[in-house]
Amino acid sequence: MQTTAQLRMLSKNGETMKKETVIWITKYLLDLMYFSGIIVTLLLPVPRVVQHFMEFFDFHDFEGCYTEIIVIYFVLGIMAVLILGELRKMFRTVLKDDCFVKDNVVSLQRMGTYSFVIALICLLRTALYMTAAMLVLVLVFIIAGLFSKVLAFVFDRAVEYKLENDLTI
Repeated sequence: MQTTAQLRMLSKNGETMKKETVIWITKYLLDLMYFSGIIVTLLLPVPRVVQHFMEFFDFHDFEGCYTEIIVIYFVLGIMAVLILGELRKMFRTVLKDDCFVKDNVVSLQRMGTYSFVIALICLLRTALYMTAAMLVLVLVFIIAGLFSKVLAFVFDRAVEYKLENDLTI
């Protein structure tokens, strides 16, 4: 029969394994999204690629402004890939078990800026074609930008506290 301490240890080991599994799944998901985002963004300007998808999905509302749509989605794709790149950088610090570093503060600030740029571009896109979904995206990316900026301030304070604590003997 196992003691209470042994049962707690088994439970803790199970939780650690679950946490590590989630961490690695998240890492590979971020990598997949990052590299597929690069591929999709680079394929946007290729002639006929977007037109093929428009025909496949029977979506012809953008036929009059094809070039503008390509430029808008290309820039949005770049911003999304930049956000994913910053997330990947931050996630490396999680894997190293050293999250509270200045680089993460910089990454959060950048992600906030990229989110605001996405919101602005989505708002400008509504001049070409207004949809409720695009207005929702504007709101979502404004909130994401604010969240990232606030979290950057929180991380900055945490880094300061960590550095002070590291200097304390």
